[in-house]
Amino acid sequence: MVVATGFFDGVHVGHRHVIEQLVKAAAVRGDESMVITFWPHPRNVLQKEARMLRLLTTLQEKKDILHSLGVDHVEVLRFTKDFSAMTTEEYLRLIMERYGAKTVLLGYDNRIGSDAKDSDQVARTAADLGLEVIRTDAVPSEQGYAVSSTKIRNRLEAGDVQGAAAMLGYEYSLHGVVVAGNRIGRTLGFPTANMQLYEPLKLVPGNGVYFVRVETVGRQLYGMCNIGHRPTVSSGNARTIETNIFGFDEDIYGLDIRISFLSKIRDEVRFESLEKLKIQLENDRDACLDLM
Repeated sequence: MVVATGFFDGVHVGHRHVIEQLVKAAAVRGDESMVITFWPHPRNVLQKEARMLRLLTTLQEKKDILHSLGVDHVEVLRFTKDFSAMTTEEYLRLIMERYGAKTVLLGYDNRIGSDAKDSDQVARTAADLGLEVIRTDAVPSEQGYAVSSTKIRNRLEAGDVQGAAAMLGYEYSLHGVVVAGNRIGRTLGFPTANMQLYEPLKLVPGNGVYFVRVETVGRQLYGMCNIGHRPTVSSGNARTIETNIFGFDEDIYGLDIRISFLSKIRDEVRFESLEKLKIQLENDRDACLDLM
């Protein structure tokens, strides 16, 4: 096995640089490629803060993307406090003995093991164990800095879905099931599909109205999605994800839905009346249609 190891949240363009080299190195050597990742996220196991880290990809999304990039095997190790105490040598011996690793790819900031100060130390330990080491460099974005999952999270929380997509290499999406809402949108002529996420820790972009692509009932459609607390309707509402699907008014309660974010239209605001909200929704729809 030629192995790359890490959490790979989002499998962004920096990760893809590593994966491309992984697949190529395995092909050249006549070996198979493997990504060893972890679940749950290490910060959510080790951190003391109350707020859990929000994720760019669910475990299944991450597996699907890695396989689509040509990775032969994706293995998931359960991350625990005991697991986090493993030294670099202990972890490398584990992947050698359990998975037959003979070559390991290290990203520019890949620190493996509780005693690892930097990737150079990991590389030295790997070489001492007889592992072939391939080093990879950071991939700068168009803005000139290295891409990271943290930077992408920050973009999404700010509502910059296009900036996030540039660093991810694909459009950010949410996946869930359609649940019942209060049906106020229908009374305004804008029925919405309310989404409940399959993965509660999946990061939801910042509040606002977005132009989105919608996949449901085997069809690909377009619509506008509102994320927020619906301040015009009432106060103190829980945060919701509601999508008005253009040219679509079928009953899809309980069915699967995925929305991909294409562009932000505006921030969420409170309107003085439902009539003014309706006028704004019409303007939002026109703005989305202009982007199609």
